Amino acid sequence: MEILRHVIVLVHLIGFATLFGAWIVEAVSRRVRVTPLMNYGLLISLLTGLILAAPWGLEHDLNYAKIGVKLVVLIVIGALLGIGSARQKRTGAVPPVLFWLVGPLTVLNAALAVIWR
Repeated sequence: MEILRHVIVLVHLIGFATLFGAWIVEAVSRRVRVTPLMNYGLLISLLTGLILAAPWGLEHDLNYAKIGVKLVVLIVIGALLGIGSARQKRTGAVPPVLFWLVGPLTVLNAALAVIWR
């Protein structure tokens, strides 16, 4: 059971890497836009995070403070991507502040996943 949990943690981190990688590609290309790959990375991170938050009969207690903080950060990232996508569809451009917040918040969420025990 512990191996399955580690695999899900790996997929969780891959979700963050997908989101951050797609963001980096757009940032380096100087295209301020939201891509479907960013949304897929967010969805993978959310689903695997919810799976990891379920009590699996682990020998240790879950860190609910960490889970709550990571969920709030992920919701903020989702809101930024959602608002950015809507503005992009309506006007053809994403407000730069929304775009530039996605990357650092994604790194923050991944750092919380790895560093906070």
